[in-house]
Amino acid sequence: MIGNATILIADDDSAIRTVLNQALGRAGYNVRTTGTAAGLWRWIAAGDGNLVITDVVLPDESGFDLIPRIKRIRPDLPILVMSAQNTLLTAITAAERGAFEYLPKPFDLKELTSVVQRALSSPSGKHDTSAAPATEERLPLIGRSAAMQEIYRVIARMTQTDLTVMIMGESGTGKELVARALHDYGKRRHGNFVAVNMAAIPKELVESELFGHERGAFTGATNRGIGRFEQAEGGTLFLDEIGDMPLEAQTRLLRVLQQGEYTTVGGRTPIKTDVRIIAATNRDLRQLITQGLFREDLYYRLNVVPLRLPPLRERVEDVADLVRHFLRKANDEGLPAKSVDADGLEALRRHRWPGNVRELENLIRRLAVLHAGESIPASAILAELKEPVRSPGLEEGDSGESLSASVERYLTQYFLAQGDKLPPPGVYDRVLEEVERPLISICLAVTKGNQIRAAQLLGLNRNTLRKKIRDLGLDVIKGLRSE
Repeated sequence: MIGNATILIADDDSAIRTVLNQALGRAGYNVRTTGTAAGLWRWIAAGDGNLVITDVVLPDESGFDLIPRIKRIRPDLPILVMSAQNTLLTAITAAERGAFEYLPKPFDLKELTSVVQRALSSPSGKHDTSAAPATEERLPLIGRSAAMQEIYRVIARMTQTDLTVMIMGESGTGKELVARALHDYGKRRHGNFVAVNMAAIPKELVESELFGHERGAFTGATNRGIGRFEQAEGGTLFLDEIGDMPLEAQTRLLRVLQQGEYTTVGGRTPIKTDVRIIAATNRDLRQLITQGLFREDLYYRLNVVPLRLPPLRERVEDVADLVRHFLRKANDEGLPAKSVDADGLEALRRHRWPGNVRELENLIRRLAVLHAGESIPASAILAELKEPVRSPGLEEGDSGESLSASVERYLTQYFLAQGDKLPPPGVYDRVLEEVERPLISICLAVTKGNQIRAAQLLGLNRNTLRKKIRDLGLDVIKGLRSE
């Protein structure tokens, strides 16, 4: 169909119309472009076009308002929505209105061409539009980076289904916020959202906590206990830190996923359940499987739709938006109105953020309270971020500052002390490369090849040091201990 397919494009930016016309024309499509919703509507009403690409903001009508009108007269016509308003709200609204796909600006032309081909190959442009209307002004997920745009698109698609989702990510990346978004904008929004942290429940009580118990089921069970599955009936059950679930409870959970029923602790009658499961973990479940600590069959039942949340260090372009959000949130809670100056934002972007978004939020709240001025400078931020350098006596896992973080912090402080602007990011990387090789070599020599001891001296995790040794091509003296 490619040679005969006609694509209708509506965007008030002539440069974007030109770029799309050329890219899709080279791909073999017939392309017609307009700068208004009225122009697009005339073509659609006349029965022209096999696919529509429209911007959200058009001079005479919102692209979102146009979509339902198109669907009423041509329900099978696939519609792609473009927008520079790259938020979760935009992605969810696009899905709720019936768009085939949402593309944030600026977009990759290869990705666009791939989506166009997929949309034209789809048997129907119809979509389930039973998701909740996306009307929240302030959404829990913040960021316009490419990594977050992909998260938004997955969330928008998953709100239309009851599929089980596995959210993976480091601590503090916002796994529960994603789970809440899947619930709040999905089919089960009128039911309860029940969150359970597996790591916070004593192992002997996990089964009772999840499935409930009968009176007399165990010592102290003087009354019937309602479990989290019963509380979440008709809604969503969020199982956080699923990797910490005991094997016995895993077996019970597998039965729920396979048969849609469970029995209470001490009970005999199976209870039917209608609950959507969303799980989350910051651990490597595949490694737990090899160690015999997690059931492989349960892993595949839970991992129907995997969703990886990027750590903050992989989306530092979102730091400024997050800072503004947290400052506004703090002000709404009665704290003084504050801002962060340009050098302060740059210092925040350069931090490694081992605690991810949670660490950033705590820092901003602390600064909003403690810093006297209206504008928070880099010096105040660096003073709060400063951590003690790991001493030789600390064991692995104790708090301390890593080698790379130390280099970045001291360089930042040096440039600020000289009254200079912060250097470009490449400066840190080049200095770190020049420092790491000799410094690691010296530490390995001093510790006679003991990598645990060397890692302690450098303030690195042992596995991180091993990776650096491999990446830098360093030779560890044969016969010396690494353990």
